[in-house]
Amino acid sequence: MSAALLVTGANGFVGHELCTELIRRQYAVRAIVRAASSARIPGSANTQMTDIGPGANWVTALQDVDAVIHLAARVHVMSDTALDPLAEFRRVNVEGTLNLARQASAAGVKRYIFMSSIKVNGEATETGQAFTERDTPHPQDPYAISKQEAEVGLRQIAAQTGMQVVIIRAPLVYGPGVKANFAALMRAVQKGWPLPLGAIHNQRSLIALDNLVDFIITCTTHPRAANQTFLVSDGQDLSTVELVRCLARAAGVPSRLLPVPVWVLQAVGALLGKGEAVQRLCGNLQVDSAKARQLLRWVPPVSVAQGLRKAMQSHDACR
Repeated sequence: MSAALLVTGANGFVGHELCTELIRRQYAVRAIVRAASSARIPGSANTQMTDIGPGANWVTALQDVDAVIHLAARVHVMSDTALDPLAEFRRVNVEGTLNLARQASAAGVKRYIFMSSIKVNGEATETGQAFTERDTPHPQDPYAISKQEAEVGLRQIAAQTGMQVVIIRAPLVYGPGVKANFAALMRAVQKGWPLPLGAIHNQRSLIALDNLVDFIITCTTHPRAANQTFLVSDGQDLSTVELVRCLARAAGVPSRLLPVPVWVLQAVGALLGKGEAVQRLCGNLQVDSAKARQLLRWVPPVSVAQGLRKAMQSHDACR
């Protein structure tokens, strides 16, 4: 049996697939789930934690754990109803993250892997000028600010205690079970709806769920990952037009793209209160994952075409 790992957010989109793959690779997994009713992951020890904030007691869950993979978080939402969203994000994503890290260090955990976000770097890039780990962080919303503050705190804990910290910033993750806007786009492509996206020639980085899971697992044991921050992606950027065409090929249907000018989409998005969604469709967000590939010799196990096909097939099976 390999190292014992504690995975928070184990019943989430990334967490469930990660735990399943870890078990397949013979790791001992302690899966932290939100509720006792959450779907069990065969081969793992499920532990229920109703609160992952600053008051959470992790002592029992951390016994005999070699590494922590912290995926759980208060996630970015389009319409936040909290009176003070930043305070709520900080309570879970900063204070909760650092509380777990301090207890992990006290329990003798060797490595702490933190799932951050590319939003720490910013919301958009200029064409051909991808984000890198060397860039000055530029978070622009409460979620991204909380992730960046958690990163700073984790580096301080690593320096004070000697526990190794690995920070991973990922762009949009797609794969079986993906929801929200990406699922809506897959559904529209499958139904053959004409989409007004034919004039969008941007460049965006994505990462397949299989690739992110493989990279996280690489970071659990690779000696050169210690105390590093990584930006990670599939390594093949797509325009929105190319993405729609790839999804259509994966679904075995024709792509129907109408060349509506970008300024028209932006104007309509502003009128409908969907400006952020339109920006993601039209803008650039490129990630340079060269550090991960060179320092860790990491190669994504699936191509963009394979990842999109798997996502589309799963989506089709669930219809």
